[in-house]
Amino acid sequence: MHPVRSSNLAKLDFGGYLFQRSIGAFMRLALGALLLISLNGAAAGAPLRFVVPDSWAMPMVQLEHGQPTQGILYDVMLSLASQVGVPAEFHVLPRARVQSAMEHGEVDIRCYAAQSWLPNQSGDYIWSIPLWTQPDMLISRPPGPASVSPEHLSHQSIGTVLGYSYPTLQPLFDSSQLHRDDARNQEQVLQKLQAGRNRYAVSNQWSLEWFNQRLSPEQRLQSVAVLQVQRVGCYVRNDPEVPVQRILRTLLRMKMSGEIDDIIGLYIGSKSEATP
Repeated sequence: MHPVRSSNLAKLDFGGYLFQRSIGAFMRLALGALLLISLNGAAAGAPLRFVVPDSWAMPMVQLEHGQPTQGILYDVMLSLASQVGVPAEFHVLPRARVQSAMEHGEVDIRCYAAQSWLPNQSGDYIWSIPLWTQPDMLISRPPGPASVSPEHLSHQSIGTVLGYSYPTLQPLFDSSQLHRDDARNQEQVLQKLQAGRNRYAVSNQWSLEWFNQRLSPEQRLQSVAVLQVQRVGCYVRNDPEVPVQRILRTLLRMKMSGEIDDIIGLYIGSKSEATP
């Protein structure tokens, strides 16, 4: 038996990596094709109008020419509409307009939201069960401390997303001990951190894991504190024209069957943070 040379091992490892990425891409394409077939065969009915904040980025949603094309939430919303039996319609709006669009009946459903984010919510809505659990984390570039207490940080800017609220850090922002450095979306926040614009930034776990996939191990951004843990789901306008109960039952079934966790696994290869 001849020993396998290290160069051949490297080729095998690289080939395995390409194979895994190809399988993931194929599964996403297959899912999209099946959903499109289902939608084409669905009974005629009013589309289910989803609102998509334009601040979303991968792995949640990829926006191209003003419309979502892939991502965890895109796949979940498309599958939901298909199983309910109606077409999906996506309305991409500035984050500041999202709630107004819900209140005025311009859209029917918002996903990836928490009731704690909407203390002054007006209108008649019904919430789904929590579908995801997402920690908001303070992160830094390597090398850095293993852990940080935000209240002990000296005066400095923290990378944040425009329009997002951070209850744990808000008292520090109010006292001017820390300052927000807003970017348009989470991807830009992480890019600025990696480029050295800030020492620390805030990110959810999905975005951090997605961003780190393209970096070598010694370059990967790291969590130094968990700021809060969010339990998020979807809420629907309680309107006779919207199949509210069918939507809620379908979301429950998608969660309990593991479909939602499987979709997450396609993008970040981890299901552990999907379960409340």
